Amino acid sequence: MKKLKMGMIGGGGGSFIGAIHRNAALLDNCIELVCGSFSSDFQNSIETGKKLYLNEERIYKSYDEMISVESKLDLNERMNIVSIVTPNHLHFDPAVKALDNGFPVIIDKPLSFDSDQAKKLVEKVNETNLPFAVTHTYTGYPMVKEAKSLIENGKIGKIRKVAVEYPQGWLTTNLENTDNKQASWRTDPKKSGKAGSMGDIGTHAANMVEYVTGKKIISLFSKLNTVVKGRLLEDDGNVLISMEDGIEGNLMTSQIATGEENDLKIRVWGEEGGIEWKHSTPNTLLLKLNGNPNQILRAGVDNSYLSDFALSHCRTPSGHPEGFIEAFANIYRNFSYAVNNHLNSKDNDEIYDFPTVEEGYRGMKFIDAVIESSIHSKWINI
Repeated sequence: MKKLKMGMIGGGGGSFIGAIHRNAALLDNCIELVCGSFSSDFQNSIETGKKLYLNEERIYKSYDEMISVESKLDLNERMNIVSIVTPNHLHFDPAVKALDNGFPVIIDKPLSFDSDQAKKLVEKVNETNLPFAVTHTYTGYPMVKEAKSLIENGKIGKIRKVAVEYPQGWLTTNLENTDNKQASWRTDPKKSGKAGSMGDIGTHAANMVEYVTGKKIISLFSKLNTVVKGRLLEDDGNVLISMEDGIEGNLMTSQIATGEENDLKIRVWGEEGGIEWKHSTPNTLLLKLNGNPNQILRAGVDNSYLSDFALSHCRTPSGHPEGFIEAFANIYRNFSYAVNNHLNSKDNDEIYDFPTVEEGYRGMKFIDAVIESSIHSKWINI
């Protein structure tokens, strides 16, 4: 095991998610930021790098320059991994170039601009055999992992039905017509891709339900809505989903749910009970067993009733919040272990659990399916 050196693409001044990625990457002291190309505006990149105390020689004008120069440095000096935190239309090219130069990649979701790019990334990862992670952050929470473990071990019996929702209210008004950089690119089909809310947060919801249940969505029927007048992409939607093993359910996303923040919520019901987790109370998992009072399970490193899988992702004693940064950090930590394994030619084990390029590709196919279904008002297979 060695501390990994990270280069970042994107995340300069005006970025929201770049700082989140950096904080998460540094939390476990497994990774250090050594270089970056933080913006297409080189002055922005310089200012960002200086604030992060980077050597100016390793603040690059472009990701092409960063990848080229770093690949020629001594093995003990060069970056070991690349973090890509750009808008969606700038995911594919730097990811391919990083992989081609031998650098494992961790990338923000959704995986790419469209599913054609996503398929090519899957092929490239398989060709290079390099670790590749996609930051579907919510699967990093300990109690989400506990839910997955309970279902895998048959605690609630055969799954019958699922429901997942992700409401936000931040785009209730036409925010993209102001100077809000995040709203501007996320509602622009030239930068975000063909989907709005379903690409931005629907991919999280779809990934969550597949991760927790261990079953894939095989078909869906969607109705998408563009509520705010003049908006170029949908900002609200409802989806009926059919999953493997005859599981039926529904998925909802909305970015015009006035007053909501980021309250992703999942419920799964089986023959013997159900589970419920929501992002606003992430330390809590409700276990509802038939004929018994509901149980409140809580995260915490001293909770002996939790599975080893969940405990390996707990960071604080009982009663202390496990937050968004910690969930993000679990993905970065597990990814760093996988990279070290790769560097040392060792096999992975369970703790290296993180979303891979395959999950990212499924997210892009989900986007394709919800758009096509809504246009043609019919069920679409994924």
